[in-house]
Amino acid sequence: MKNLFLIFLICFGVISCKTSQKANVSNQVSEVEQDTVRIANDKLEYEIIIIEPGFSTWLLSTAKPEGYYSQEFLESRNQMLVSEWNSRVLQPNRYSPSLYEARIDYEPNIDYGYEVNYKLYNYFIYFQITHKQQLTGFTPRI
Repeated sequence: MKNLFLIFLICFGVISCKTSQKANVSNQVSEVEQDTVRIANDKLEYEIIIIEPGFSTWLLSTAKPEGYYSQEFLESRNQMLVSEWNSRVLQPNRYSPSLYEARIDYEPNIDYGYEVNYKLYNYFIYFQITHKQQLTGFTPRI
């Protein structure tokens, strides 16, 4: 009887381990889907896709609400931040290519609208805080 109980206990342990592994995989997939922020405007033919774990949650819970900053403020900061970002993309020996993977095409003479500027600016703030980077002379604050 003790052996039967021991075999049952071992089988139950093995099954429960496999079940929790499957749950972890599905949680990781849903976290990636939830942390993907897509900003697009078909009229201007541009698209920004931000895949950063925790960004969408941070944007909703911690970032200043939409309307807090003026569009002019966001545009001026984004121009500086994008310029520094692109500079770091071109220097893979000095800055980690895993952090600065792709160049951002941000033209100062194009009106991207408030939403794009808001989300892009907040991504830069989130990125600087979570990766302990400073892109400009301004300390990233919330």
